[in-house]
Amino acid sequence: MGDNAPMRKLILIGGLLFSGLASAAGIDQLKAFWANTHAAQGTFAQSVVAKSGRKPQNSTGIFMLARPGKLRWSYEKPYKLLLVADGEKLWTYDVDLNQVTIGKMDKTLGASPAALLTGESLDKHFTLAEAGTADGLEIVDAVPKAADSTFARVRIGLSKNLPRLMEVQDNFGQTTTLLFTEFQPNPTLPKEAFRFVPKKGADVIGD
Repeated sequence: MGDNAPMRKLILIGGLLFSGLASAAGIDQLKAFWANTHAAQGTFAQSVVAKSGRKPQNSTGIFMLARPGKLRWSYEKPYKLLLVADGEKLWTYDVDLNQVTIGKMDKTLGASPAALLTGESLDKHFTLAEAGTADGLEIVDAVPKAADSTFARVRIGLSKNLPRLMEVQDNFGQTTTLLFTEFQPNPTLPKEAFRFVPKKGADVIGD
């Protein structure tokens, strides 16, 4: 993917996540988001950095979500990959391979960092702490309460009671950063957004 403004901003914000003074606004904004936002849609830029420190894997796409547990996460560039969750099952569709993988969807965490936004309120499963400010965002640190959690730590940057950035560190040393270049709260979403029917001839794995 070529250089672009959203990705440059993502890198800039990522470098500023540890700066700023503590503020109580972050957790308040996060709780307001869960109280007032039951669905959302928008666009994102994603960067994945492995523990080895090799060149980040960058991608962009569009998303729709509805709580609890419903998600449509579509990678558009540099490859096409679609994730659809209906609250119980998660379909992963590799467009180039015409291959579908079906698995169970954990309503709290799911199979991707974005699914954190579709589950129950984070403070039920995470210990929350203020982590200062960066580039106009209030940062919240979230550490899993369960020892066997998929994630080691999650950082969320908020503005106007909406998440604008998420940084997720997993237990394998990989860091995934999501910059929401658009985040529209409570849109009217089509019912079929969270349904998936494999195309004829697709290779289907799982049930």
